[in-house]
Amino acid sequence: MVEESSVTHAAGPVGGDSSHPWGTLASGFEQARAREDSLDRLVEWPAQRALLGDVTGLAILDAGCGNGAKIAQLANDGASASVGVDISGNFITPPPGVELIEGDLSDLAVVPGLAGRRFDRILFLQSFGYAANGVRALQTAREMLTEDGFILLTRTQPIRYAIERAEENGTSLGEEYFATEPFAYRHQSWNDHVTLTKRPYTMSDLLNTFSAAGLWIEAALEPQMPPEAAERYPHKQAVMDKYLGILMFRLRPLPGR
Repeated sequence: MVEESSVTHAAGPVGGDSSHPWGTLASGFEQARAREDSLDRLVEWPAQRALLGDVTGLAILDAGCGNGAKIAQLANDGASASVGVDISGNFITPPPGVELIEGDLSDLAVVPGLAGRRFDRILFLQSFGYAANGVRALQTAREMLTEDGFILLTRTQPIRYAIERAEENGTSLGEEYFATEPFAYRHQSWNDHVTLTKRPYTMSDLLNTFSAAGLWIEAALEPQMPPEAAERYPHKQAVMDKYLGILMFRLRPLPGR
């Protein structure tokens, strides 16, 4: 069992979590994502693929790739260069054409093997919150894009955290949504022996972060469960009904930045 004190950490700027505990959480996350009723499988990944579109011949970087399974799938879908970066180093055996690199997404410019490279798509799939400084992480990613490239970024709906804390603390939704103090929590679905510290964020925090990084929102999506999946997994639909799910953004560089 991992000692909680060894992985408890302070939140970084712009509502982020430090990446240090991820090595401990990675295996639990991948096991949860592999479940048949995983919201990642039912909702998130299909929506992410739709926003990405055809990837044939494209160079793609997955920042915070977990075990690398998604970037491997994109390689299988025709991506010409597929690179995954994750701090855990807990990777699948990469198939041909896939590079998996142990490194911190907080500063992609210093990750071994990435200097001077350009990508058509850069992904932050539920990983952006682990950047030490969100603005800097996105600025670096923006500079690594090709001329027509974009960033696909997904984040948990911030109201979810406000609801959970309001229930736990006996407060109101508004109080918790606009709270600024970091809070400790354990992700029971991944590893309930790991204590994380998260800084709350609002929608305006996210939008201001994108703007400060020199990005504009080309498309935004709040995906829902398909009716057949909702009927098959009503317990998962209940989660979506209560906590609202996930936000997805397709981000492009602002002209002249």
